Amino acid sequence: MFQDFKVTARPEQGPARLQELRAAMANDKIDGFLIPRADAHQGEYVAACDERLAWLTGFTGSAGFCVVLPDIAGVFVDGRYRTQVKEQVAECFTPVNWPEVLPGPWIAQNLSEGRVGFDPRLYTAGQISALKAALKDTKVTLEPCPNLVDQIWEQRPDAPSNPVVAQPLGFAGESSADKRTRLGKELADAGHSAAVITLPDEICWLLNIRGSDIARNPLAQGFAVLHADGTVDLWMGPDKVQHLTSHLGPDVTLHAQESFWTAVSTILSDVTAPVRLDKDSVPFAVQQALADANITTTYDIAPCALPKARKNATEIKGMQDAHLRDGAAVVGFLSWFDAQDKTALTEIDLVTKLEESRRATNALLEISFDTIAGAGPNGAIMHYRVTEDTNRQLQNGDLIVLDSGGQYRDGTTDITRTLAVGAIAQDAREAFTRVLQGMISVSALRWPCGLAGSHIEAMGRAPLWKAGQDFDHGLGHGVGAYLCVHEGPQRLSRAGDIPLEPGMILSNEPGYYRPGTFGIRIENLVVVEKAAALPSSDAHRTMLQFQTLTFVPIDRTLIVQHMLTRSEVDWIDEYHATCRNVLRDKVTKDGLQWLVRATEPL
Repeated sequence: MFQDFKVTARPEQGPARLQELRAAMANDKIDGFLIPRADAHQGEYVAACDERLAWLTGFTGSAGFCVVLPDIAGVFVDGRYRTQVKEQVAECFTPVNWPEVLPGPWIAQNLSEGRVGFDPRLYTAGQISALKAALKDTKVTLEPCPNLVDQIWEQRPDAPSNPVVAQPLGFAGESSADKRTRLGKELADAGHSAAVITLPDEICWLLNIRGSDIARNPLAQGFAVLHADGTVDLWMGPDKVQHLTSHLGPDVTLHAQESFWTAVSTILSDVTAPVRLDKDSVPFAVQQALADANITTTYDIAPCALPKARKNATEIKGMQDAHLRDGAAVVGFLSWFDAQDKTALTEIDLVTKLEESRRATNALLEISFDTIAGAGPNGAIMHYRVTEDTNRQLQNGDLIVLDSGGQYRDGTTDITRTLAVGAIAQDAREAFTRVLQGMISVSALRWPCGLAGSHIEAMGRAPLWKAGQDFDHGLGHGVGAYLCVHEGPQRLSRAGDIPLEPGMILSNEPGYYRPGTFGIRIENLVVVEKAAALPSSDAHRTMLQFQTLTFVPIDRTLIVQHMLTRSEVDWIDEYHATCRNVLRDKVTKDGLQWLVRATEPL
């Protein structure tokens, strides 16, 4: 299996490691040290050698950071992880609600004066600038220093060096040479000589390559500089890419990956126009190296970010094909689940069977993240990962949050369905119905071109708000095409400030979580497209809408039908009819029988 169920970090390891870190801080005369989740590439996903936050604290969430001071060590987590962090860290660590509490003011409150160190390769210039501004009127200073966690981490795993493969033009839809020429011209038109690129998914997209350096994500780690003439300097282990020199072509120059930090300023030493840096992804160490070499820089969005987010027709077709294949696999699983004595099953049984269903397609290359199978109270842990220690036997009355996805050569999938074991309490069914109403509202939405995710994400929350309820994660994240299942910069959240454009793929996943009791989430992936004009449309106004990519029935038994409007019932019936029609030739006989039953009109 791709997924295992081992316990990867334990709270009891934290106190000794924290004590070692504080000893290292004292030795270096440092009064505080910052430990991010991020690595030098500033992506969401990190290799085992970069799991510093989990190694030190025991917290395994995909976002967060720790600030260690002499008398307190704060672990900052957002709303997705506030239940999880309490279970994973020892009492020597203090959970801090972030972003309600920001690190700068928290440090100022807990440290009257002193030096706070940070690894300049692991923080962006934007992050350090914000921290320095928050500490401006204090006696606390931020100072770059060696990574103290690395100094005390015995048996730290080696950095990954797995071979890279080419992503064929038939799936990419545009050659790397054409991408580089197009984006290089955009740099030149903006008056920029080059751009530093550190996010692995942007490099993989630009060069039409994929790797396996990061579990669950087809990424090859490295660094790059895209020049305005369309050439690229690529810092990536030669053992990873030397077999792809013909694919990369003569305009891509290879360098040893470890030389990036000293070589980047040399490569850019003769530029005459500013070098573009994305302040949200390029490490502070790069900005400092260029400044020390008197190279002018400017902040702007990374050149690959929006082009990568706007999927071309080939990528969208691949995503559609992947979702139909994946949907058939999920229907096969649901057909199996429906026939079982559910109380004889465990969460691990569900994860194992679902992966088997995807593997049976003979197209699965990886799962796109560790499957979340949270039953009963475990479902209230939004990013729950079942382990041998937490594995729950299903019980009558349980709701199960089943969030999963696959990586296929033609696309990446992510789907959540909430399943029932036996009779479900009325208040939980009502909450499920509100979540479904929010998902439908967003799915059916039309909006004027130019709006960002922050302008429309409230539509997915409104039915819950009316009942005094809400959820503490974004409504939706961007999704890559055989890349990361979490992709920026597009997103449906209060912080989503990037206007949505045709071709962008996002999740639509409202939820509801009652700690210690149950969780609910329903998730489809959608792609932005232009909406057809209506007889009443303004002639000058372009409207957009979502096209649904995910086709798997939603559990009708959990719906409180009298809460739905006629248009909501019509949407569900039409969605289920489409599920039946597009999947009927892709499922087994048993799967088809279940599909027909599950998609009967409300």
